[in-house]
Amino acid sequence: MSQPVSPQPRTPGRYPTAAPPPALIAARGERPAPGRTFAQPPPAAEHQSAHAALICVAAPHLAVSAEHGQLNGEGMEGFYYGGRRVIARCRLLLGGKEPLPLQGRMMSARQARFTATAPTTVGTGPDPALVVERLRSADGTERVTVRNTGGRPVRLPLELRLGTDLAEIAAIAVGQAGHELPASVHGSGLLWSAGNLRAAVSAEPQPDTRWAQLGLLRWDWELPPGSERSVVLRTDLVRTPAAAPKGKAKSRGRSRKRVPGPVSVLAAGRPPRLWRGARADGDDPRVVALFRAGLDDANALLMSDPAAPSDLHLAAGAPWRCALAPADSLRAARMLLPLGTRLAAGTLRTLARGQLTGPGPDAGRLPGALRHAGPYAPPSCSGTEATLLFPAVLAEARLWGLPECDTQQLLPAAERCLTWMLNTAGEGLFLPDPAPDGLYRCEVQASAHRAALLGADLLDACGGDGGGALREWAEDLAHRFQEEFWLEEESGARPVAARAKDGAVLTHLTSAAVELLDTGLAAGGRPAVGLLTKEQTEQLCRYLESPELDSGWGLRSLGQGDARHNPFGHRGGAVRVQESVSAVAGLAAAGHEEEACSLLHGVLDAAASFGFRLPEMYAAEQRAGGGMPLPHPAACRPAAVAAAGAVHLLLTLAGVRPDVPAGTVSVRPLPDPSLGAVRFAGLRVAGEPFTVRVSGTGEGEVEEVSDGVRTAVD
Repeated sequence: MSQPVSPQPRTPGRYPTAAPPPALIAARGERPAPGRTFAQPPPAAEHQSAHAALICVAAPHLAVSAEHGQLNGEGMEGFYYGGRRVIARCRLLLGGKEPLPLQGRMMSARQARFTATAPTTVGTGPDPALVVERLRSADGTERVTVRNTGGRPVRLPLELRLGTDLAEIAAIAVGQAGHELPASVHGSGLLWSAGNLRAAVSAEPQPDTRWAQLGLLRWDWELPPGSERSVVLRTDLVRTPAAAPKGKAKSRGRSRKRVPGPVSVLAAGRPPRLWRGARADGDDPRVVALFRAGLDDANALLMSDPAAPSDLHLAAGAPWRCALAPADSLRAARMLLPLGTRLAAGTLRTLARGQLTGPGPDAGRLPGALRHAGPYAPPSCSGTEATLLFPAVLAEARLWGLPECDTQQLLPAAERCLTWMLNTAGEGLFLPDPAPDGLYRCEVQASAHRAALLGADLLDACGGDGGGALREWAEDLAHRFQEEFWLEEESGARPVAARAKDGAVLTHLTSAAVELLDTGLAAGGRPAVGLLTKEQTEQLCRYLESPELDSGWGLRSLGQGDARHNPFGHRGGAVRVQESVSAVAGLAAAGHEEEACSLLHGVLDAAASFGFRLPEMYAAEQRAGGGMPLPHPAACRPAAVAAAGAVHLLLTLAGVRPDVPAGTVSVRPLPDPSLGAVRFAGLRVAGEPFTVRVSGTGEGEVEEVSDGVRTAVD
């Protein structure tokens, strides 16, 4: 067996190799070794950035890497499962030296490939003789291949230096990662433990040397010219159930309760890939690239509910929010309805199981966190957004072909959402924020109006009560909205952003007003009635297309002329993909096709600058020659609303509007000659394949449709 190599000095600033904290040593029943020191208290919390990282996702698995491919435990680097960092450090050395990185790129949403060469020395010529390739997957596997491209045999040691802290991603995200844990030799690899968690790495083939103190695996290889050798690493996270407390000795003959053994939390199977047959073809290659990337990211974010593994939903995004987020997951499922209703049904069922019940003012509301709402307003409640979306998504899913049994199963939860909405609004009609003296936001009133009308259609169609009352409430809300939420000024008319209970108004320019255009899909495949008149919709269109909000790359969340505008502000100036996509669809539905096409091109061009993997938001100064959108350091990429939004953006070109219960589907294309012809295959209407083609002049043609569904092309 080879002798272990000497440890390399740690590069300043890299993943710390400090000993475990005293509390962990005490928990293991150990005493600190004489002279051993511990790390100083952590510095002040500081947000970590991952905007330049290559992020592989197979939710809830993540692999976050820098472009060079080495995992040094810096920042967010590492393999994760369920928000826990399984491996933080995986540093590769050839002959004791780091390879020279050449390229790191995403192969798919789940895999990244890193290519490097062994450094050359003076006297051997500039041509590298060794090429190193690392194929890293989100599920914690990595294949390392070394290839001898030179003309002479090479003898060298390959070393992998591994380590972890088993820290939670929430702590890592603010720069407060844990100490590196001590390793022990385990099978063909190494093992780290903390509490009831154990992280293990196994290697194939088995290394020639395993040195726990250094976290080292080493292979001594001889490579003839033209040959290659590979190592495959596999990670595992094991949770050991806590042992039952010791009690009195049991009487003879009485069986002991068996304590379950360790359970691998990585062993559960991945959710199935959806939308396998869905594809886009077109004259413009960007359409194909964006559609494919959006579906790839959406599939990577698929998760199943542990309470019902067949119910699927999308995680909100990676790396920060790789979990169910009621509003974002529901909105993404809604945008993907043209590809089938399974995701929407699974998301709705998952949320229904967590719906608040029992007495009290919150009965019927879906839980959700508060989130930043910009520089002028207090945080908004994502639970309110999800509660208002729930009945609307169920109603629209039914029109796309959700089976009647699923609709009936989910109807009680939708009714509870609507009851909560009416009770919360009360006689004042406007729906407030859930906080005391909360604001009345413009976009919340638009969502409530949509929920009432689509909910009324749903109740009528399914034999429920209350449809008439909901329509009356929506009509009263519309009248009062006209009085209190529409501002007429010499500079132009526009909606009020928010009103306080004392009557004060917030009039800053914001892209949240696009919610007024999203009226939803009603019976017959028609857009539902909105809160605005035709004239007001035209005024809102001019408001949205002004340079104040339209950056040329998408809509700013706050007007650029505002004193508190920040191009990186989450809701204070950054471009949020969700709102820009909603604006394109809303403008197209309202007949403002030129403006919709202009905005669509801006988002499409922005997507190209991000390699067609849209982040949830980005910064954009006014578009000019040579300018490009800038990544936001805290944006999720991939993100559910961005991945689904990319697909929804392109499907707006086809304008498919079904009413499966009535046996009809209409196609109203959005003509965009500059994109040429497009074709979408593998869509689903009534659960059956649907294919539509749109010519460069905007003429639609349905190529494939279910028997019994009548089509109409406008």
